[in-house]
Amino acid sequence: MDNYLIQVDALTKYYRVPERGEGLKAAIRHLTHPMFTEVPAINDVSFRIEPGEVIGLIGPNGAGKTTILKILGGLLYPTAGTVQVSGFTPWRRKPEFLRKISMVLGNKSQLIWDIPALDTLRVLGEIYNIPTAQYEQQIKMLVELLNMDDLLRRPVRNLSLGERMKCELAAGLLHAPEILFLDEPTLGLDFSTQNRLRTFISEYNHRTGATIILTSHYLGDITALCSRVLLLHEGKILYDGQLNGLAARLAPYKLLRITLATTDLQEVLDNLPAGVELLDQMENVLSIRVARNKTAQVTSDVLKVLPVADLSVEDPPLEAVIDKVYQGGTQWKE
Repeated sequence: MDNYLIQVDALTKYYRVPERGEGLKAAIRHLTHPMFTEVPAINDVSFRIEPGEVIGLIGPNGAGKTTILKILGGLLYPTAGTVQVSGFTPWRRKPEFLRKISMVLGNKSQLIWDIPALDTLRVLGEIYNIPTAQYEQQIKMLVELLNMDDLLRRPVRNLSLGERMKCELAAGLLHAPEILFLDEPTLGLDFSTQNRLRTFISEYNHRTGATIILTSHYLGDITALCSRVLLLHEGKILYDGQLNGLAARLAPYKLLRITLATTDLQEVLDNLPAGVELLDQMENVLSIRVARNKTAQVTSDVLKVLPVADLSVEDPPLEAVIDKVYQGGTQWKE
């Protein structure tokens, strides 16, 4: 029997968008004869998620990340495909399903602006019918993990963006959901606050075993929290696997950084093996790019013909890999 918490098969979502020409005549015509076009958001997407995983959804703007989150959370109906989340069809919005999930959006707030966050948490405790002892235990844990005891009694309007985000997470986790959807949770936060929230999310996952699905444009969020990523482009999955395998799958080259035992670089450059590309040189250090399938042979040739004091073989920086995908899409895989 499958042990998957989330199962998605052939998921497709099209948005129906109004379309009209410019000018007054076109505007009047659109009132009586509206025209629409269907814009694909996601197309034939399938994946599986096991309990306790922390998954990163990454991709450029418009790739379909937030659409997938909203379908998984039951906020959108798909155009086609099937979705099961903890045994439920999300868009039926059954109360038993809603108790199992929570969604925190970095650019949206569920806190009441003019009252302390603690009052909002009390309201949520009543909505979810959380027993008093469980409510107090959960508040205690969240305050400890987020270091936020002094924040809960201050009006939300007086909190900084980072402080409000802590309170948003507390509100989203008050009912101890099994599944947490996070959409840009560190959006607009400073470096220090981003790191503290990442530490909290990781610790919460370890303590509770909650399954977390995260979207972010900050690669630091993904590398700090997610061992597995789904890379989306134009509504399709280009890559589904371990984060450390992303470069190996999508980048056709490796980087060799060579420290030389000589400063006579001209002779060295003349003896570089064929098929390599010099990227950078600084004093006696060279950076060269070589096709991934030729790395072993080129490394051997370099060691034979050059006065090497030190050599390292590296995958290209993950930022560069993802940036190439954003710019070139599937073309870069070839």
